[in-house]
Amino acid sequence: MTTDDPVDPPIRVSTLELFFDLVFVFTVTQLTSVLVDHLDGTSVARVLLMLGLIWWMYSGYVWLTNAVAPSSTTRRTFLLAGMAGFLVIALAVPEAFGESGWVFGVGYLLVNTVHTTLFVRASDAGTARAVLSLAPLNLASALLVFGGGFAPERYRYGLWGAALVLQIATPYLHRMGRYRLVAGHFVERHGLVVIVAIGESIVAVGLGFAGLTIDLGAITVAVLGLCIAYYLWWAYFAGDDERAAHALAGITDPLRRARLAVQGWGYAHYVMILAIVVLAAGVKKTVGHAFEPLSWGPAVALGSGVALYLLGHAWFLRFVHISGSVHRLAAAVVILGTIPLGHLVAVAQLAAIPLIMATAAIAEDLPAARRARSTALHTFGRTTPTRE
Repeated sequence: MTTDDPVDPPIRVSTLELFFDLVFVFTVTQLTSVLVDHLDGTSVARVLLMLGLIWWMYSGYVWLTNAVAPSSTTRRTFLLAGMAGFLVIALAVPEAFGESGWVFGVGYLLVNTVHTTLFVRASDAGTARAVLSLAPLNLASALLVFGGGFAPERYRYGLWGAALVLQIATPYLHRMGRYRLVAGHFVERHGLVVIVAIGESIVAVGLGFAGLTIDLGAITVAVLGLCIAYYLWWAYFAGDDERAAHALAGITDPLRRARLAVQGWGYAHYVMILAIVVLAAGVKKTVGHAFEPLSWGPAVALGSGVALYLLGHAWFLRFVHISGSVHRLAAAVVILGTIPLGHLVAVAQLAAIPLIMATAAIAEDLPAARRARSTALHTFGRTTPTRE
């Protein structure tokens, strides 16, 4: 198949890729722990930086398995090595700006090396040529991360920040139109990592109950946290993922398709994954304090985490030209207004957030439901015989 072929082959995400995603999402738990331990500006900056670096390489592996299926023992072995690299990175996250910085850097260089090695083995000649222009840029960013891991902490921010800036610019510094991108597989893979990240956030919150008495307050936090996670799922998976796949598949120009993939599933999805981390930290901070006032940090994390997720998804919908961004933007603004509620009593904010999300979701779905009902009544009226 060439990159000019508008028909995508029906490639499904393999179980090995899902296994890979489970290892990657362990970093969500680790990043959440960083915020829970120190919910301040410094920790937020560290999470922003680390997640950006990690997300870039995860996205690279999605592009990789989209073009180079793990269909042989050699490829699966290399992918296992990449999984090991991500596991090492995740283990290093809590002390990445301390004594484990070198571990983070070594794991990152391993992940990058495996990615490039597997990509150059692509059977598609255009993809292989594209990787040859991508490899030096990826290697440069990996070496910045590697060097930053061994550098004193005051230089680590600068080196890792430079690596992230280079990564963000990389799609515009080499010829992306040569990549073969199968839309269905690409969209499904990102959808799976979103749902796994949401699930992992619930696990992270659940771990916060260890050693606590399960009383009414604990049950209330758990149930309301689950309700929030449910509406995160609803916002993403209530049909928009399928429409996004069709939108991406409908672009026949390889460069436009690749750029949209980077913008919608790279940049916008980074915002959503970051939001899940922030939200999980906020919910975890409420454990054991359901009927008490929250300090401003956890209250801001709760409100801004959900709002950031909705803003990220609204941004994504704008990229793929799908309606619904207005409802998400409006809900995000209202949810930010719940922050003072949490400062009064945690449960008030926890209850208000899913209520606002449900209202926005229903308001978005009502016009379509009314049109469907009107069409059904019109069709029924035309086909039902009249009595004489």
